[in-house]
Amino acid sequence: MEFLKKHYEKVLLGVVLVGLTVGAASLPLMISGERQREIDTTTGIISRTPKPLDPVNLKSTDDVVARANARQALDLTSSNRVFNSMPWQKRQDGSLLKVQPGNTGPEAMTILKISPLMTRITLDAVSSSETGARYVIGVEREAAAQPANRRKKQTSATLNQKTESFTIREVKGAPENPTELILELADSNERISVSREKRFEREDGYMADLRYEPEKKNWSGVRNGAGGPGTQPIVIEGESYIVVAINKSEVVLSAKSNNKKTVVPFKPGI
Repeated sequence: MEFLKKHYEKVLLGVVLVGLTVGAASLPLMISGERQREIDTTTGIISRTPKPLDPVNLKSTDDVVARANARQALDLTSSNRVFNSMPWQKRQDGSLLKVQPGNTGPEAMTILKISPLMTRITLDAVSSSETGARYVIGVEREAAAQPANRRKKQTSATLNQKTESFTIREVKGAPENPTELILELADSNERISVSREKRFEREDGYMADLRYEPEKKNWSGVRNGAGGPGTQPIVIEGESYIVVAINKSEVVLSAKSNNKKTVVPFKPGI
């Protein structure tokens, strides 16, 4: 006790020095730990995936842009009658017809019927003689330009004999009673087959029946070129027309005055 009483200042100073030494030794560890916490905090903030933003609602803006881009068409021709009066045409019977697209002129023409024009080839007869077998072949061309050429024409020929319309290239079966003949057509070099039971048919054109209701006019059996020289005139509202094309779905008319073409569609059942 006497020792402590005489040297307590030294003891106290020694305790303080020990404490300072321990604190100084632990300071680097504390600094390192603090730095690691700062790094962890910073990394957690930077690496965190942010919540996606809600999509921007641009509907009102899009509506404004759409209205601005929309064209406002003002029809002053077809429906407006303030600046464009409706013309009327007096018919031959004294009645009045409103003149508008599809109501008069070639646009008002209707097609009643369209029929195919066929080429038909048949084996009609076989004859035998000392020189060999001869074969009678019938050829009918409904699409021929001249009416006289549309009737059936019979031609007698032998194997490999060239005629105006065909050449017999092969005889199958007995020559005097063949089961089939192979013909080569002169117009296309196509090879076809005919027999007594089977004829050859091919569509080579079309004809149409037309009607123009405003003038109550009908044209039957109209072919390509109708309305031209040597054919029945096609006159609509005083204008002459020529048929320049016919297929299974339409007829094309051409005005003689200016060559303007009008396509008349075929609408079955109307």
